[in-house]
Amino acid sequence: MQATESNPAEQGQHVSDEALEAEDRASDAEARIAELEAALLAVRDEQLRERADLDNQRKRMARELDQARRFANERLLSELLPVMDNLERGLEAGGTDFERLREGVELTLRQLQKVAEDHGLVPVPGAGAPFNPDHHQAVSVAESSDHPADTVVSAMQKGYLLNGRLLRPALVVVAK
Repeated sequence: MQATESNPAEQGQHVSDEALEAEDRASDAEARIAELEAALLAVRDEQLRERADLDNQRKRMARELDQARRFANERLLSELLPVMDNLERGLEAGGTDFERLREGVELTLRQLQKVAEDHGLVPVPGAGAPFNPDHHQAVSVAESSDHPADTVVSAMQKGYLLNGRLLRPALVVVAK
């Protein structure tokens, strides 16, 4: 039997090759770790930026909502200004000509009703309309030969709908 002897130079070469491979793996791992750490920092930075953007957007939306609430009635009020002007002119005119005063008040009332209708305010049907518990509040019941049962005989106070939703019910007398 022959003994295989290894050459010490070959053995040293083998060990140094393994050491070089281990060093290469270690440096590859360190490079990969550095690469992943850089990617993690980039993701954290992006997350912080997105969080700041979201926070800024939330604040901007809150400001815009506040502005919208504060100035929501701007159009309505600007349309009411001429009505107020007419009422003030009527009061300044004064005098004892009650017929002219009445005509002025009627014109101003029609102007006010037009502005209200333009903004979705419509009156609830009154006398002669069928009683609707969703729109009318019965204050009393009356015998009436002129009106069928469950019909509004008269309205004590007008009711109003705002864009189809009840704003105030009409106070009515209903036929028995």
